[in-house]
Amino acid sequence: MTFYDDIYPFYPSQRTSFIFSGRLLTIILVFLVLTVSLLLILPGIRGRTRLFWMFRIITSLFIGVVLVVLNYTNSWAEARMTTNATYKSFSNAVINAEVGLHVGLYGINVTLRGTPMVQFNETINYNEMFSWHDTIEEEYKEALERGLPNPILYIAEKFTLSSPCGLIFQYRYSGRFASATLWTAFCCWVLANILFSMPVILYAGYMMMATAAFIFFSMVSFSTIMNVPRCVFSIGTDSFVTEFSHSFWLALATGVLCAIIGILVVAFNFLMPEKIKAAFSIGVDGCEDEDDFYGEGFLNSVFLDGAMISSPTSKIPTELF
Repeated sequence: MTFYDDIYPFYPSQRTSFIFSGRLLTIILVFLVLTVSLLLILPGIRGRTRLFWMFRIITSLFIGVVLVVLNYTNSWAEARMTTNATYKSFSNAVINAEVGLHVGLYGINVTLRGTPMVQFNETINYNEMFSWHDTIEEEYKEALERGLPNPILYIAEKFTLSSPCGLIFQYRYSGRFASATLWTAFCCWVLANILFSMPVILYAGYMMMATAAFIFFSMVSFSTIMNVPRCVFSIGTDSFVTEFSHSFWLALATGVLCAIIGILVVAFNFLMPEKIKAAFSIGVDGCEDEDDFYGEGFLNSVFLDGAMISSPTSKIPTELF
């Protein structure tokens, strides 16, 4: 870089500091290993029960991984647009780029991608993460020192404590309560899986319904940000506002799935309790096992004849003759 292309040389080259969360990758790998480990026992299960157990394992682990992943995704709300904007401070360079804002429960992710990607002999492809849990002011200061593009700094500034929009207070508290209710839903999911392996199927269904209820509570908590006057982001000649995104609708789908499972389990427990217990392999009675085991036997006639001869005092009733 030189002074002649309107970009100052003390700006470091761009860095994509946030591409994919390592925490999300760890969570997904842990659940994948757990899924493969549980599926390895399927060959030891006979008959149609094998398909039921496979469906049960996959569905249960899907719900569990969604409940954990939703806490760390940055797509609860998002907005994007393509506009012309100044590239960096103290520069007259104007770029055409796609600007994106992705909001999660713990922070925001701001993207900037040039169209075309290479402009002014640079590859314009930024992906920056800002967390608002007591560190966003420091991260914003570091972004200023690094000389990030103006669109990224403008969006990040809207979420600082000094911003008149007050976005930090709206999103931080709504995200905090949404995260707390999601972790409560995860605890209910764990209890439901424990109860499914015990002869208390009814209470397992109740816990699945409780899981769905807490997922819906988290959605209600996050959606409160839409009930207040929303701040408009104006970059260049265009503007945008955030809308619900993939994680929000995934939470809705998972909550509906948990509610359906809970309602079906409770209904079947009242309508056909023996069949639902047999489906979960807990409906086998101990007395029935003993009857099946002792239902067929053989008598030792030699032993019986010897026993009758060894007791000469025993009298035989005359009525038998």
